[in-house]
Amino acid sequence: MSVVKSERDAADGPAPTDELLYGVIRRLWPLHRTIVRAVERELEGTGMTAGEHALLDALRSQGPRTVPQLARALGLDRQPVQRWVNHAAELGLVVTAPNPAHRRSSLIELTAEGSELMRVIQESEAAELRRALSDLSPQDVSTTLRVLDRLGEEFRHLGNGSRAAPGAPDNASPDAPGNVPPEDPDNRDNHPE
Repeated sequence: MSVVKSERDAADGPAPTDELLYGVIRRLWPLHRTIVRAVERELEGTGMTAGEHALLDALRSQGPRTVPQLARALGLDRQPVQRWVNHAAELGLVVTAPNPAHRRSSLIELTAEGSELMRVIQESEAAELRRALSDLSPQDVSTTLRVLDRLGEEFRHLGNGSRAAPGAPDNASPDAPGNVPPEDPDNRDNHPE
């Protein structure tokens, strides 16, 4: 793995962890945009967008979900996810089904056509990843997943204010005295989904 080093790093040896983490963070946005462009190119002719690809991938890997559940899994607001669901339904790739846990929040399921399309797309993607990234070991990929999961966890805490600032009392802990968990904006009526 190549890490861009500053002149100070070259003179002082390995970069401290915080500088390496900033390097990871700085690469994430451009990487995300590059992946979106590559997926959009791959989807040409299907009528799908990169967002709908992510939606169908989530349904294929996690099974039927409500729109709020899909939005949380994708780290997005409900509105764009609902638009993707509506468009995927127009394309015949998903359908709604009754939700036994919550009658007002339908489950979104892949159709046979949606499942087959995602199978074909993902087989092609997997073959391309194997070819292009054959130099990465399973251990490299596992370490990357662990680091990205950990970064995601910390930034979720920063984004929703659930982590106390360094040196401050940890009032964000669910067990802290007087702490009331924040209301879930996707489930205002506190109905299970």
